[in-house]
Amino acid sequence: MNPPATLFTRPFYFVRHGETETNAAWLISGSLDVDLTARGREQAFAAAEALSSEPITAIYVSPLKRARKTAEPIAARFHLPLIILDDLAERRWGALEGRPRSSRVRGVTPAGAETPDAFTARVLEALGCITQTMPLIVAHSGVFRVLCATLDILDVEMPVMNGMPQRFVPLAEGSWQVEQLRPAARDL
Repeated sequence: MNPPATLFTRPFYFVRHGETETNAAWLISGSLDVDLTARGREQAFAAAEALSSEPITAIYVSPLKRARKTAEPIAARFHLPLIILDDLAERRWGALEGRPRSSRVRGVTPAGAETPDAFTARVLEALGCITQTMPLIVAHSGVFRVLCATLDILDVEMPVMNGMPQRFVPLAEGSWQVEQLRPAARDL
């Protein structure tokens, strides 16, 4: 796959949304528009603090409430508007949404779900719209996996933790690494 040229020529940031009730219960959220838990809201404020000294110039966010609510304290910290990109939404899991994660079978697309190829193409299309110099993307674990797969990043913690800011950094010869920007002092 060819990555979107503009975004993948410089460092950028990523935050997976804060914890939701479905995350806490180990359920598949997919396209369900669930809100953050109290812990998820704390994670959002901690992410804003962890990113406060970074040179972020724009905030691109999934339209789903959990991502927007995570991005809001960050946007307030930077005095930046949220740029909603519909195609940054999590993969649609059809019949599995709201069900236990253990009901998912690797390699099987459930009824009514988005195929992995369709999801990847949609996310890459959205990433191609990101033109700012130092962007932050606030989205979902599926989007994080697409980013890592596209950039051939294998040595990253999976799944990405809720509310944990990440910096994607280009290295020599087209390789990339992901660095976690840990929130100070609190164990979130």
